[in-house]
Amino acid sequence: MAISEKLSSIDQWLRPYSAQLQQRIDYTADYRQKIIGDTDIADFSLGYMHFGLHQTATGWVFHEWAPNATKIYIVGQFSDWRDDERFALTRVQAGEWEISLDTALLQHQDRYKLHIFWDGGDDYRIPAWATRVVQDPLSNQFDAQVWLPDQPYVWQHERPTPAKTPLIYEAHIGMASAEEKVASYAEFRQNVLPRIIAGGYNTIQLMAIQEHPYYGSFGYHVSSFFAASSRFGTPEDLKQLIDAAHAAGITVILDLVHSHAVKNEVEGLSRFDGSYTQYFHEGDRGNHAAWDSRVFDYAKPQVAHFLLSNCRYWLDEYQFDGYRFDGVTSMLYLDHGLEKAFTSYDDYFANNDLDAIAYLTIANELIHTVYPQATTIAEEMSGLPGIAGAISDGGIGFDYRLSMGMPDMWIRFIKDWRDEEWQMSLLFRELSQHRPEERTISYAESHDQALVGDKTLLFRLIDKDMYDHMSLSSQNFSVDRGIALHKMIRLLTASMHNGGYLNFMGNEFGHPEWIDFPREGNDWSYKYARRQWNLADDDTLKYKLLGNFDAAMIDLLPKSIGDYEWMTMNDGDQVLAYVRNNLLFVYNFNPVKSFTDYGVVAAAGDYKIILSGDDEVYGGHNRIDTTLTYSTTKGFDTRLRLYLPARTALVLQKID
Repeated sequence: MAISEKLSSIDQWLRPYSAQLQQRIDYTADYRQKIIGDTDIADFSLGYMHFGLHQTATGWVFHEWAPNATKIYIVGQFSDWRDDERFALTRVQAGEWEISLDTALLQHQDRYKLHIFWDGGDDYRIPAWATRVVQDPLSNQFDAQVWLPDQPYVWQHERPTPAKTPLIYEAHIGMASAEEKVASYAEFRQNVLPRIIAGGYNTIQLMAIQEHPYYGSFGYHVSSFFAASSRFGTPEDLKQLIDAAHAAGITVILDLVHSHAVKNEVEGLSRFDGSYTQYFHEGDRGNHAAWDSRVFDYAKPQVAHFLLSNCRYWLDEYQFDGYRFDGVTSMLYLDHGLEKAFTSYDDYFANNDLDAIAYLTIANELIHTVYPQATTIAEEMSGLPGIAGAISDGGIGFDYRLSMGMPDMWIRFIKDWRDEEWQMSLLFRELSQHRPEERTISYAESHDQALVGDKTLLFRLIDKDMYDHMSLSSQNFSVDRGIALHKMIRLLTASMHNGGYLNFMGNEFGHPEWIDFPREGNDWSYKYARRQWNLADDDTLKYKLLGNFDAAMIDLLPKSIGDYEWMTMNDGDQVLAYVRNNLLFVYNFNPVKSFTDYGVVAAAGDYKIILSGDDEVYGGHNRIDTTLTYSTTKGFDTRLRLYLPARTALVLQKID
């Protein structure tokens, strides 16, 4: 059924762009017909069950799409890694090649590759649809690997119902150990998952799962899209981790990279069959200059089939509960949105890549068809209208958009303005803005803000004093300021969420320094590619107190939904307060002034403090008596009279 755009009736500022929005819808409808035709979309996405290597009742069958190839051999241990005519693939149709092999030829954990020939050249390639890829520790070369264990993994737990308010713990398996090494899926399950459970998070976002040849790419230069990275363990290890999270009622989403692919030819898809345009655009458009990677040609049916099947695969095979799509802004615009401010609505409708927009829309349709409870999040900084709007309204169909401007805003406040210059009205406006049709994920910092050359939020606030003054016995003004603001910034950001909240692994307790993966420039060191959990566990350090505060904050966030009510905003005093769903959030950002009997507007009734950032257990100074009951003043303008120490946040709950 044809869709008529409704976004311009939801957002009046879009009315002049109704024709462009409808054009986007119509283009997507034509794209869908071209790619899928009359095939059921769920059936269409099962390409992973056809392509690649599969066991049959009589042996093995292998299919690959390589239209520019003139000859293909499958080579491996069974052929002594040599071309053998017995193992030459046959071209069948539309650039597809196939071969059938005897059962005894391939055994569990055998390695193999393709030797592909084309006019003017040849090279070895890892099959595009390979589901297991391993790196030889001696040669460092990657090979596809047969994976057929005697005991396939048996899922023990049903997927949990996703939380209405996703509280996301963004995590990287490899850097999850305190040791200077690459951690494993099993270690994460045993050591980190219990921390996530104890911290109250209900969603885990796993990064760097799709196989990538360079560890230091943080997983964003993907080579094998269907293979879970073997550097962290086996497929069964990953499944056991996801199963254990499900047992605890936690959903697990995958950081899915469909915005680009690694340029590597031996390990990846680039020049797979000798052509630079098999999977990617021709010429400059096929190369992402800023990311040194290849850009998919989403208009090509075989490419869309590959990527849509990839969306289906991770849901089916690993029971992931959804995706955070990486680099969506780069997909939406032909210039990838680079160095663009997006200050006008005209910017959103200029230079669009309509094929990529159509692909993302169909991908969301597919994901929610296959698994209706799936969660999809767009990592999108431009704020394209409809990115997280319903497809039936003319939107692209993501459940949430990541509010990427928030961390930049906090960095700007910390770097550019003295504490006494912080304006509550500006903070509130920046943190509350979103499109009327969308839900968003708020965050003060993710992995992006701590990459080498940058700093975590707490390190930015305290800097070198973190090295000497984070002991409970040490008194230091810079540390006191940093701890107070760290709590206030995170609580303000989280409590003003318009859908959900995200935290990167370790930042809940103020992880120090930065993230830097092993590379030539740091002598291949793992010192900064790990998490110092010992800091959070040490009863003599203030990191543990920040972790305590984060757990308390996360516990109350699901209650902080609904509209903002009973606002108090005073830029001069630097006091901000608001009510959401009977929770009253109060902040005094003033660096020097404490206020006695400060009037905060609230609904008539009695209130109890349920969270005080000034509690000693959270690194505060115990200046507030949290046992008291606070009653509003009588009269038309009902207010609570509160003691608000400098740099303090409170949360009160109405009790009558």
